[in-house]
Amino acid sequence: MAFTSVDDPLQYFNTILWTGAGDSSARSFTGVGFQPDWVWYKCRTDAYNHNFVDSVRGTGLNSELCSNKTSAEGGGDSSTHGYLSSFDADGFSSANGSSNNLEFNQNGETFVAWNWKAGGSASSNSNGSITSSVSANTTAGFSIVSYTGNGTDGATVGHGLTSPKLVLIKDRDNATPWLMYGYPNHPAFPNDGSLIKLNETSAMVTDDSSTELSIGSSTVTFVDAGSAINANSTQFIMYCFQEKKGFSKFGSYTGNDNADGTFIYTGFAPAWVMIKRTNSVNDWIILDRKRNPINPSNERLLANTNGAASTANTMVDFLSNGFKPRSTYGGINGASDNFIYMAFAESPFVNSSGIPNNAR
Repeated sequence: MAFTSVDDPLQYFNTILWTGAGDSSARSFTGVGFQPDWVWYKCRTDAYNHNFVDSVRGTGLNSELCSNKTSAEGGGDSSTHGYLSSFDADGFSSANGSSNNLEFNQNGETFVAWNWKAGGSASSNSNGSITSSVSANTTAGFSIVSYTGNGTDGATVGHGLTSPKLVLIKDRDNATPWLMYGYPNHPAFPNDGSLIKLNETSAMVTDDSSTELSIGSSTVTFVDAGSAINANSTQFIMYCFQEKKGFSKFGSYTGNDNADGTFIYTGFAPAWVMIKRTNSVNDWIILDRKRNPINPSNERLLANTNGAASTANTMVDFLSNGFKPRSTYGGINGASDNFIYMAFAESPFVNSSGIPNNAR
């Protein structure tokens, strides 16, 4: 029996924390444990953007995309307040913008960065009718895909994995929403017209015929050539996630409005969880084990806003084999409400040698 496909999840996902030391000082950050391919960073104590930088689009000035904004690439504050300048062997480095490095190093502020390992430098992928540039890590089930749309119904793009369960797409050139798809491999997405927007609080759209996307074993198909995902001559970035036993889980659950909340089995001790209510308006709530090393995990950041972290309402226990809401807060545990989640592991429930993980 295979207990896990990944014995040491920290080789592929890790969180680091730091405190700013000087507003105008460039800085290097270590402790990731690998050279990351996707870094998602955010100030915890002030209203700064959620910034995404990846190895496929590259580092440098105006390389950021912001999960809380519809802006095109470079639409954050890097030109003024600092940018991610390189991916390094054990982390990454930042450099000053035109005024300072507040996005990474404002004196006394605290910061978090979530780091994923893909496949390093991108390779050309011709599995689809549109040639893509792909950095894929098949062990961890994560790939970063860049492509240029052709405006054609039925166009396909290779993603470098085997049947991802979620894909997240953003137009790099224009101010458009972040679109997440999960059909047919995700129970919360009823059809290929289902989507939910990362930068909004809105409920899931269950049938958007103008931007339908179908996830296949080696490609995604743009069922309709919607401008949001396949506009002609427009650059797009796509993050793809395949479930890996003992490392990642992308599922759904129903809330019970009780402090003894629904138990969600993942098969591992979570390191990071993002939760979104799908049947009504609510925020995208991010919790992680580094910011709260003991239960409950209650320091939430919201992917759809630039706000500082808060500990109001949200309480979740991270367990050895899953997680459990400990609050009646509607954003994580409303009665009979539907939720989706993304979770990455700190350690598998049972490793490949059959040794169980301890609860915290």
